[in-house]
Amino acid sequence: MASRADDTKPTARELAELSALADGTLDPSRRAEVEARVAASPELSALYQRERRLVSALHQARATERAPAGLRARVDAARPSRRTAARRRIAYGGGVAGAVAVVVLALVLLLPSGTPGAPSVSSAASLATRGPTRSAPAPDPDNPAARLNESVGDVYFPNWTSHLHWRAYGERLDRLGGRTAVTVYYQWRGARIAYTIVGAPALAKPAAAQEWLNGTEMQTLMLDGRLVVTWRRSGDTCVLSGSGVTAAELQTLAAWKVPAEDR
Repeated sequence: MASRADDTKPTARELAELSALADGTLDPSRRAEVEARVAASPELSALYQRERRLVSALHQARATERAPAGLRARVDAARPSRRTAARRRIAYGGGVAGAVAVVVLALVLLLPSGTPGAPSVSSAASLATRGPTRSAPAPDPDNPAARLNESVGDVYFPNWTSHLHWRAYGERLDRLGGRTAVTVYYQWRGARIAYTIVGAPALAKPAAAQEWLNGTEMQTLMLDGRLVVTWRRSGDTCVLSGSGVTAAELQTLAAWKVPAEDR
């Protein structure tokens, strides 16, 4: 973001980048500069907080599965594009974004819990924050150097200890929209990450840019302060998340292939 006087209205680019920062779709190379600009501007900080409240409300609606899929789709569709939102914020000082957030929060509060709705990558990633409920799975006796003795369908959890240093320390089992969801927790050098596999059918892909690494197509985004990398394998959805780690670290783990000598 280019510097500007405090009494100057935010530019369309500033507002677009602010929105991308809030919903986790901002280019990682721009993140530090945009965060610094937001922190230095009371006006941008206020707009950012409003945008974050809207994003959190939408994530909560998905995670709790209170709203039917069709209604959530209409709410998402009703949210203005970043270009339109930028024009409205300039004209109305962010009032439209605040009003939309209030409407979304009202829907979350009023709709009865348990209403059918398809789970999302956001709701899958939120499982990791609940923490492990059992000890980590042991190494697979048939291939202990590469696999753990836990899987969802045909997708197994890797044993990264020897090759990438990440050691499994816990596990939890959940049900998500009728699907089996297993999360294994790993740690290394004080950092902790969670790897969740959600059984088929695959979850809808989030609105984030797709990348390829080592033959794996993945998407990287921020969700409620946690970095998330997600990809599909054998019809299941894989979600790797954590804080205090870089996107490159999570992407390397997501794209890891068993070395030939360990197959």
